[in-house]
Amino acid sequence: MSAKTRPPGGLIGEYGRFGKKSRPPLIEMPVIMYCSTMRIWLKLLIGSIFGLLLGFLVPENHPAVLDIFSFLRNLAIGIGRYTALPIMVFSLTIGIYELRQDGKFWSLLIRTFLLLAGISVFVIVLGIGVTLLLSPGRIPVLIEQQSGEIFFSPAQNILEVFSPNMISVLSTGGVYIFPLCVFAFFLALGLRYDKNYTKPVISLIDSISRIFFHIAAFFSELLGLLVIVLAAYWAIQYREVLGTGVFTPIIRMLLIYAVVLVFAILPILLFFINRTPWKILYGCLGPAIAAFFSGDYNFSIPVMMMHLKDNLGIRRRSSSVTVALFSTFGRSGSAMVACVSFIVIIQSYSSLGIPGSGILSIGIMAFFLSFLLARNSSDAAFTALAVLCMRYGHGFETGYLILKPIAFYLISIGTFIDIAITAFGSFVTARLNGFQEEKSIKRFI
Repeated sequence: MSAKTRPPGGLIGEYGRFGKKSRPPLIEMPVIMYCSTMRIWLKLLIGSIFGLLLGFLVPENHPAVLDIFSFLRNLAIGIGRYTALPIMVFSLTIGIYELRQDGKFWSLLIRTFLLLAGISVFVIVLGIGVTLLLSPGRIPVLIEQQSGEIFFSPAQNILEVFSPNMISVLSTGGVYIFPLCVFAFFLALGLRYDKNYTKPVISLIDSISRIFFHIAAFFSELLGLLVIVLAAYWAIQYREVLGTGVFTPIIRMLLIYAVVLVFAILPILLFFINRTPWKILYGCLGPAIAAFFSGDYNFSIPVMMMHLKDNLGIRRRSSSVTVALFSTFGRSGSAMVACVSFIVIIQSYSSLGIPGSGILSIGIMAFFLSFLLARNSSDAAFTALAVLCMRYGHGFETGYLILKPIAFYLISIGTFIDIAITAFGSFVTARLNGFQEEKSIKRFI
C-alpha cells in the first residue's frame, strides 16, 4: 500500500505501524483490526466522552464504586507510563549523541532554555493579569476535615540525581525522570570515546530506541480504552464538587483561560514561525486530551513523542531533548494555576487585597517553581500551590486545603497547559534548528 492510499489513523502500512506486508501475530490482529482507521485523538475524545457519561451515571457516594474506579485509574496510569522511561533514556542518549555529532547540541539546548523561560514568564504574567481583572470572587474558608501531606524538597531531588550507584537511577518508579536524563547525557558523552569500541553500542542504543517507539505505538492505540477509566474517575470527583457550587467560579475561570491560551494565544504567537498554526494544534490534540484526564505528565510522554514525530515532523534527536527539558524545567502551566489559585485564596480571606510588591513576589516565586516540579508529575499544580501558601500565607499556611476538593481539577488544567506548551515549544525549537519537516494531515496518527 502506497503512502497516498494508506488509511488515516494511528497504524501505518498494510497492517499498521506494527508490520510491513507480512501478517502480524494473531495476538495483535484484534487491536489492529479495531484501530487501523481511527486517529488517536479521535479515539481519546470518544473514550473520554464515554468515560464522562459513565462517571456521571454511576451510583453516588458508594465506597465500593469509588474503590474500583480508583484501582482502575491507578492501573491505567501505570500502563500509560509503562514505556515512558525507556523511551526517554534511549531516545535522549542517541539524540544527544547525534546532536553533538552535528555540532548543534549546545545551540539547541540554549534556545530551548530561553524559549522555556520566556513562555513561563508570559503564561504566569498573563494568568495573574486575568485573575486580577476577572476575579472569580470569594471562596468560603472551610478547611475543617481537610488534611494532606505535600512532598517538596528540591535539595533531596538534587541528591537523587547523583546517586551512589549510577545504574540505580534506572530503577526509578517512573515519577522522577531528571536523574535518567542526566544518566543519558553522560552515556551520550561516553559514546564519543572511540568509534572502534562504541559503534556497536551506538547501533544497539539506536535500535532499542526504535523498538521502544514501536512498543509505545502499540500502547498508544490502547489509550482510547484507558481514557474511559480516567475520564470516569475524573467525572466522579467533579460531580462531588459540582454539587456544592462553591468552586464553580474558579473552575470556570481556569477553564476559559486554558482554552483561550492553548487554542488562541499560542497559535497566534506560532503564526509568526509557521503559517498553519492550527495544523500544529490539531497534531497534538491526542497528548492534550490524555494529559487533561490523567493529570499526569509522564503518562502523556509516550503518546507525545509519537505525535511530535509522526504529526509535527520533528526529528527524534530534537524532540527527545526538548521533551526532557520541558518535562523537567517547563511546568509553567502548573505554576500558573498554582499562582492564580493562591491569589484567589488570599482574596477570599483577606479584605486588604494584595499590594503590587506582593503580586510581583508571588509571580517570581511561581516562575522559579516552574523549574522545580520535575518530581511532581501527577500533582504539580497542587504542590506548587501548597508551597506558595507556606511561603506567603502569613498565618494561613494551610490555605491550600481550601482548594483540596478541586485539587484534581487544578492538576488537570495545569498538566493540560504543560503538555500543550511542550508540543508548541518542541515545534518552535525544531523549526529554528532545522529539525522539522512538514507532514500531511492525511498521514497524522
